[in-house]
Amino acid sequence: MDKYKKFSELKKHEEKGKDYIIQYRYVDSEIAVMAPHGGGIEPGTTDLADEIAGKDFLFYSFSGIKSRGNSVLHLSSTSFDEPAALEMAGKAVTAITLHGCRDRDDIIYAGGKNLELRHAISERLAGAGFNIKTSQETRLRGKCDHNICNRCRCGKGIQLEISMGLRQKMFDCNNCFSAAKRTEAFYKFVSTIRELLLSAHKQYHISPGRM
Repeated sequence: MDKYKKFSELKKHEEKGKDYIIQYRYVDSEIAVMAPHGGGIEPGTTDLADEIAGKDFLFYSFSGIKSRGNSVLHLSSTSFDEPAALEMAGKAVTAITLHGCRDRDDIIYAGGKNLELRHAISERLAGAGFNIKTSQETRLRGKCDHNICNRCRCGKGIQLEISMGLRQKMFDCNNCFSAAKRTEAFYKFVSTIRELLLSAHKQYHISPGRM
């Protein structure tokens, strides 16, 4: 159960710059890559989103920076209403949100309403050797219209839930998630997603009528 139901509540009790930071980067793109539970909330997701976005896609992260207890900063994806996130999602044709789930197995759960892009991402990741599935848990399926991944212009985004087991293998140290310790698994995941998005951007001209 989340401590806060909406960002305005969180903002009253948590201090920006001390408890959390908000990062975003605008570029000429119609795809947003977002980590709404970044930093210490769901470790590794900010790094992944930032690296996937690079200089080609819009980037956003809400990151917990407490020395401990960052889980109190978690706002559910269906209630995530931080203004900068809503603005960015609203400018993008489609949004991809990266999350971390607690599974210890190496697994990625693909969700969101953008079925065409979700299928393409799943195929690419499976081809790269990742174990990717569709969860039966509602919270991991990303189907709600109010989910931040679906608050994009076409109303259909992507939610990728990456297990703790896999995220730990993306960083060569136990639970430190240091940028200096990124592994081959980290870069393989990033490059697989980036290559697909760059291809979709150039070949399919992502627009509300296509994806």
